Amino acid sequence: MSRENGRSEVGVEASGTGEQLALIREAVREKKADRAKPRTWRGAELAAELPVARVLVDKGLVHLDRYFDYAVPAAMDAEAQPGVRVRVRFGAGEKGGRREGGKLVSGFIVERVAESEYRGVLAPLAQVLSPERVLSPELLGLCRAVADRYAGTLADVVQLAVPPRRARAEAKPSPPLLAPNAPPEVGSWARYGAGAGFLSALTRGDAPRAVWTALPGATWPQELARAAAAALAGGRGALVVVPDGRAAARVDEALGELIGEGRHVLLTADAGPEERYRRWLAVSRGSVRAVIGTRAAMFAPVADLGLVALWDDGDSSHSDPHAPQPHAREVLIQRSVNERAGFLLGGLSCTVEAAQLVETGWARPLTADREQVRAAAPLVRTIGEGDEARDAAARAARLPSMAWQVVRDGLTRGPVLVQVPRRGYAPRLACERCRTPARCRACAGPLEAQEAGALACAWCGRAEPDWHCAECGGARLRAQIVGARRTAEELGRAFPAVPVRTSGRDHVLTTVPGAPALVVSTPGAEPVAEGGGYAAALLLDGWALLGRPDLRAGEEALRRWLGAAALVRGQAAGGTVAVIAEPTLRPVQALVRWDPVGHAVRELAERAELGFPPVSRMASVAGRGEDVAELLRTAELPSGAEVLGPVPLPVPDAGRPRRPGDPPPGEEWERALVRVRPGQGAALAAALKAARAARLVKREGEAVRVRIDPPDLG
Repeated sequence: MSRENGRSEVGVEASGTGEQLALIREAVREKKADRAKPRTWRGAELAAELPVARVLVDKGLVHLDRYFDYAVPAAMDAEAQPGVRVRVRFGAGEKGGRREGGKLVSGFIVERVAESEYRGVLAPLAQVLSPERVLSPELLGLCRAVADRYAGTLADVVQLAVPPRRARAEAKPSPPLLAPNAPPEVGSWARYGAGAGFLSALTRGDAPRAVWTALPGATWPQELARAAAAALAGGRGALVVVPDGRAAARVDEALGELIGEGRHVLLTADAGPEERYRRWLAVSRGSVRAVIGTRAAMFAPVADLGLVALWDDGDSSHSDPHAPQPHAREVLIQRSVNERAGFLLGGLSCTVEAAQLVETGWARPLTADREQVRAAAPLVRTIGEGDEARDAAARAARLPSMAWQVVRDGLTRGPVLVQVPRRGYAPRLACERCRTPARCRACAGPLEAQEAGALACAWCGRAEPDWHCAECGGARLRAQIVGARRTAEELGRAFPAVPVRTSGRDHVLTTVPGAPALVVSTPGAEPVAEGGGYAAALLLDGWALLGRPDLRAGEEALRRWLGAAALVRGQAAGGTVAVIAEPTLRPVQALVRWDPVGHAVRELAERAELGFPPVSRMASVAGRGEDVAELLRTAELPSGAEVLGPVPLPVPDAGRPRRPGDPPPGEEWERALVRVRPGQGAALAAALKAARAARLVKREGEAVRVRIDPPDLG
């Protein structure tokens, strides 16, 4: 072939006729296809069909949130299927026409394809760790959706969803799937107006969605079990997520009594890594279609899912502390939509998120009428302004006379529960006269005292030198918190002849006998009293809960009070609850009326007026001051996005263990909040994720932590 003026004769002639041009184009396509085929690596023979594996590498770096192509050796062809765990060389370089170096890392094959878009030499898979296909397409899609919602990486979410491998568990076969159970009786669901209809819809295979406000008492585990049994009776699967192992054990026992053994598994950390993985495999293999578990179970790969249920979504245990920190409620909502499953969000209280699901029409309310509530709830008493301790023993225990009388009368009939807020609650500033929380006039964030007594907003940092209460015009603030631990000790001394039992973080009791005793417990650790419940309950130091520097302080206080009061006998059986808090406050009044839904609806309306979540969407950006500022400058935030702050983050106490989100030791961090309108949450997450990825690629500054919809806003 001769050349003239740098052009080949073929090139000249190809421009002359359409037939020759088509031949040239075909040759170019074949050449590109040939380059796309994985070349052999050190002479290794590759798989004849679909020789390229796309691998999700276990690297949680945001700029590496994509798949990487590897060649499939012929010897691994049968086992290297989508969903299996593999080991690959990551970070290898090309030298002399072959791939060399790189560190061995774990990953998952997500698909097999015929060609790769990579133009170099593909490194082969190093090892197929197991032929078990643990990452199904459905689970992969769920993880991708969760990662996108929370501005996280797919690898981080998959790490939360798929438990670590245990070879001995994989070597054992799972039992065969049992036939569906018979439909359960309505039972105590008959107390709720639409309860029977909800169970019937699940049995038919429909996908009803409900927000369930449970009646006080110890029957909610049986009611959750009946909902799961109804879905199983319809030939579909069920997933129930609860806050802790104690609650999971109660629901597990109730479901076992309804449907027998072998049709469901319990997924909690108490089972141990190998046993838990064995149970997870039974679910993944389709041998079991019902799961009861704690937070990590929200990703359980239940086949043909017919019901997802979550109990007590306000409990902080449902928010995963590991990146990207998803909340079980949002994950289960996503699963309900993706898999067309029924949805049940239940609790003794009602969060503003649950109220929003009802208000938007996405879910229906599932409640009992007021007669049923009055029959099941105990009598709730509050202190009055003139209610002072007149008895000497009551004064020693620093109890109002009303509370003293409630405890003394209750001990004649059975055990008395005393709820004491745990140590470490920091108070929130409020008006001394009317107790209205002190908030910023610019962004409605909470005010906090700075050095030298100056006031500033904890969100936007704006100073408030001349604060006055918007409700009553008062200019004085208070931050009261009573010594909870000392109160419990003094209460025990006030009743020397009565045994005292404690339940808390170090030692949590499951049940206590029905004999007279004082049971002192921190919120969430209250044991169940045998023999029908407690005779009375005393809810101490309400300001310790209501005064927390948290947007959810009132909602959280009511949730904890309801959890304790629900363990007390009904009013007809003489059950009485005394709450030591300002009686005019909204959460206290909601407890007296036993109206958690009304409280949540009013809170939701107030948040909508102030632009608070969940009506708006918000992201927290934390890191060194210059890094936070640079990320927010480069991020392409949605139109109308409002940046609040940044403000300095408090330095953790030296003696306290580090928590996820704490600054590294010795570093001073700042936090900014980004608030957007409803419907812009996905755009906000994508913008912050892209900005973080760009910084990592350019190696600019230090890492910045981003959290979408943080639950602990001050």
